[in-house]
Amino acid sequence: MRQLPLADPGIPDHRSPARYLWWVARGQKATLAGGVSFGILWMTAQALLPAVLGRAIDEGVAAGDSGRLLFWTAVLFGIGGVSAGAGIMRHRFAVVNWLSAAYRTVQVITRRSADLGAALPKNLATGEVVSVGASDLAHIGNVLEVVARFAGAIVAFFVVAVILLSSSTTLGLIVLIGVPVLLFCLGPMLRPLQRRQLAHRDAVGELNSLGSDIVAGLRVLRGIGGEDSFARRYRSESQQVRMAGVRVARIQSTLDAAQVLLPGIFIVLVVGLAAHFALRGQVSAGSLVAFYGYATFLVMPLRTATEAADKLMRGLVAAGRINRVLSLTSDITDPDEPVALPDQGDLVDPASGIQARHGRLTAIVAAEAEQGALLADRLGRYEEGLVTFGGVPLAAATRADVRRHILVADTGAQLFTGRLRDQLDPTGQASDAKVMAAIATASADDVLVALADGLESDVEEKGRSFSGGQRQRLMLVRALMADPAVLILVEPTSAVDAHTEARIADRLRAHRAGRTTVVITSSPLLLDRVDEVVFVAGGRVVATGKHRELLDDEPRYRATVTRQTEDEIEEVRA
Repeated sequence: MRQLPLADPGIPDHRSPARYLWWVARGQKATLAGGVSFGILWMTAQALLPAVLGRAIDEGVAAGDSGRLLFWTAVLFGIGGVSAGAGIMRHRFAVVNWLSAAYRTVQVITRRSADLGAALPKNLATGEVVSVGASDLAHIGNVLEVVARFAGAIVAFFVVAVILLSSSTTLGLIVLIGVPVLLFCLGPMLRPLQRRQLAHRDAVGELNSLGSDIVAGLRVLRGIGGEDSFARRYRSESQQVRMAGVRVARIQSTLDAAQVLLPGIFIVLVVGLAAHFALRGQVSAGSLVAFYGYATFLVMPLRTATEAADKLMRGLVAAGRINRVLSLTSDITDPDEPVALPDQGDLVDPASGIQARHGRLTAIVAAEAEQGALLADRLGRYEEGLVTFGGVPLAAATRADVRRHILVADTGAQLFTGRLRDQLDPTGQASDAKVMAAIATASADDVLVALADGLESDVEEKGRSFSGGQRQRLMLVRALMADPAVLILVEPTSAVDAHTEARIADRLRAHRAGRTTVVITSSPLLLDRVDEVVFVAGGRVVATGKHRELLDDEPRYRATVTRQTEDEIEEVRA
């Protein structure tokens, strides 16, 4: 039994859709070989059944030989057993191949998404990523699943052709030439089908993106009365998706109908000729029955071949979309010769002049609201810069090393579906005492008390069952549980009330004693309890000191923290 997910999915070849599919296939060649082997055995056994049935009629029924009839009946039973057993094994391998291909794709997409980080939403719409997980994975799995049946269909076709040639050269040549001709007739429909599938796939991705935006901003839309406008837009785009699906269905239905009509004509032709030869005494009654059996059997290989072509087209479209994700590159790259970061030290940003000293609780106040997030990204090396930690440039270390030492917990953090304990302690190694200490620091005790199963309670998608303040405190607990050398918190208390914020401010220093903590905030309650406040305006440090000192000495700081206008400040001075 193969264990999924794989320990190492490997490095995907995303230079083209075909290369990606080939890379997936090479990664599971053993199970593919098993599936192909049983697929050939399964289909070949079925191909032999009409010949055995014909021999039983000729040698047993027509000749009145009960012994030969029993013999061929036993052979027929044995071949049926082989076909059944091979069919079961082929299906088992098909499932394994489907799951392996899908899981391998999930793993490489997830790994690349994690590697891209903030670069992913900058370069790819949310709906596009959703569509990859919702449909493209299945199409990749379908390509690997159909391989075994397609191989069996090819071998079975040649087996039938050889048997027919040995019985009747004319009928054998008709089959040997006719089936490829039928496939050739169906081929011209595949290319337009691929184009329409690609257009439908693009439309679905755009619709998913719009749906994600609407769901994420529903509260805002209701606030400004824009839900009707976006509902009309969603209806319009969903109709475009429907029409794209109808265009795919039109040519798909034509292809499906042709797969029934053309083989049907072919069966009539072969059986008619076989009956004509039987009337003239050129073939026996048993051979006539066998010819009919072969003509009807060949419908299966023919439909399997067209199904394989269809799934390959869909797989190539899906692989192209997957390659689009895999080809994206992160804004931040690892150096060729990385340097290890020290366990502790000052965090310094020469570009802005910010210095967060080791073991202290430092607050950063940005005069421009958007500057806070930019500073956090640079200090955590989500943006390139000249930041150093313990004298070592972050750019000289690997991203993994930076993430181990420096954690940025910003307002974009989310809770995920699953057990609450796993959300707060993803490693699963922390003791209950450590978890409860972090919960107390984040003043999240009331959240835990309100849950019937406590830490064992299930968290709904994005933690929607919690209020905004509860979610924010739980995410603060998760950040505290990580216990990094440097913890950077971006507006960690913006959604909580003043009393709760004061408790968090009082407890944070003690919880993070001996480690560096940076809080990017403009909250007076937090600022009044930190060791040092750094005021940044225009991207540069313009003042440092205690909160109350800066309130008295720096008008711009006071305006930022108290949200006073210049006129109000002048009135206070007067």
